[in-house]
Amino acid sequence: MAGILVIEDDPQVREFLTELLRREGHLVTEAADGRQGIHAYRNNEIDLIITDLFMPVKEGLETIIDLRKEYPDLKIIAISGGNRDGKGDYLRAAQLCGAQHIFHKPFEKNALLAAVNQLLAIP
Repeated sequence: MAGILVIEDDPQVREFLTELLRREGHLVTEAADGRQGIHAYRNNEIDLIITDLFMPVKEGLETIIDLRKEYPDLKIIAISGGNRDGKGDYLRAAQLCGAQHIFHKPFEKNALLAAVNQLLAIP
């Protein structure tokens, strides 16, 4: 099917997403932070990125901005369970930076899969 990069620092969430997407037939590459994610994107055939926003080393917003500069047509889904300071809408900021879909954790797996299929143009 498609190459999908999951950038998520929480190992349980990363494993859940990886297994969910693999069951759908996708080839999944994993990264634990934005720096690893950018490296993985550049070194693999990736059609779509699913990224968390709050991660160590390099956060999701910064990762989205950096990748968008280099790859303007990149397909991105941003996910987040909250924010560190309790202020601001970081998922909305991710959308403004180029994420086509955003999801608050916890999210419905069918809704996420529908967004993946829509971005990949899978009926």
